[in-house]
Amino acid sequence: MNPQQRFTLGQQLRFIIPSLLGILLFIVPLPVDGEVTIPIAVLSNALLDAIGPVIPYVMTILIALTIIGTFITKAFKPAVIMDSPFFKTLFNVTPVWFVIRIVGGIYAVMTLFKLGPEWIWSEDTGGLLLSSDGLISILFCVFLFAGLLLPLLLNFGLLEFFGSILTKVMRPIFNLPGRSSIDCLASWLGDGTIGVLLTSKQYEEGFYTKREAAVIGTTFSVVSITFCLVVISTVNLSEFFFPFYLTVTFSGLVAAIILPRIPPLSRKPDTYFNDQEGKDTAETIPDGYTRAGYGYEQAVLQAKKNNSVSKFITDGMKNVLDMWMGVAPIVMAIGTTALIVAENTKFFEWIGIPFIPVLDLLQIPEAAEASKTILVGFADMFLPTIFGAGIESDMTRFIIACLSVTQLIYLSEVGGLLLGSKIPVSFWDLVVIFLQRTILTLLIIVGIAHLLF
Repeated sequence: MNPQQRFTLGQQLRFIIPSLLGILLFIVPLPVDGEVTIPIAVLSNALLDAIGPVIPYVMTILIALTIIGTFITKAFKPAVIMDSPFFKTLFNVTPVWFVIRIVGGIYAVMTLFKLGPEWIWSEDTGGLLLSSDGLISILFCVFLFAGLLLPLLLNFGLLEFFGSILTKVMRPIFNLPGRSSIDCLASWLGDGTIGVLLTSKQYEEGFYTKREAAVIGTTFSVVSITFCLVVISTVNLSEFFFPFYLTVTFSGLVAAIILPRIPPLSRKPDTYFNDQEGKDTAETIPDGYTRAGYGYEQAVLQAKKNNSVSKFITDGMKNVLDMWMGVAPIVMAIGTTALIVAENTKFFEWIGIPFIPVLDLLQIPEAAEASKTILVGFADMFLPTIFGAGIESDMTRFIIACLSVTQLIYLSEVGGLLLGSKIPVSFWDLVVIFLQRTILTLLIIVGIAHLLF
């Protein structure tokens, strides 16, 4: 294509305006009530405040409809579903995932109506997920706005533009396309759930290979700044927020450089979703172009393809339904099970025992108490800080808080979302990656903690 190609003002604005709106909604930080957040989160929180008590009923109905749709699809294979790529993918799941959806539905009904044993629906287990301000309700609101508005980031050239410019950074350091930088920013400033949603959609559309999608989903779906403020406040170390966040960022970057280069992530194939051909991610620049110039040209060309309002709305609603019906039952099933194990058994305490001599060797005060928090984060990110809040040593509480964030893969949210998405990671992949992140980032965090305390 001629590097001197010129576009009309209208064609350029079709790229510029939606992309700026996407950046504003998903990436630009916004101070609200003393906290840093993004507009999508503000919209989600406003909806949660307005209709929070109703959402558990709505989500339980949606989970039930998902199970019914899956049963009808498996039993009768109706043409209306089997001839639709979207609904076929949504409902024609493997028997294992069908069973998990059923378990999620049973948990949802028991929690909503407080049926059966309290250890299933208590506020520390099922109730932590399915309540007016629980994770499932939060995800309902986040998925609604993020899903509807995600095409602003995906469809109008923003990823093509950044894909060209940032390849020189992302490819040599992380072995990822430049466009993955947007996934990282959306997670970092917004929420890890938004990052997983964005990554999954890019993978399904052929922009990421299986390896790239797995790496981004398990490495860059980071906890937001707002969440970090809550974590450090829980362990009563708010005055250490700046060194805490620097520690989390540094150790997370080291993990992002090392872990994708070792199994299981390094063994993921560089093939695409459903064996489709990969799409051009603007990494190779033709002669006569600058990276910025080529990226801009590709962005405008991409925006020209998307001039239909109805397609924008349809794509957005598909995103919403996919996350509401495809992911919510998985999060409910796996998250509740993990919380039941964490709250009602000594399983995580037992498997933390081998860490006691390691923590002693690293000269961490109250090592025995700290060991109980090391692996419980696999169930839920808040559990380590809750379990460790009573520890007297500031240094130990600081280490626990940092580690709970850098472990990243907790089943009650990001882990459950990854398993429910199309991103090619198994449960055992998540176990291994969680352990790798725990060991690697623990060593870095402890080193920094000894300098601070």
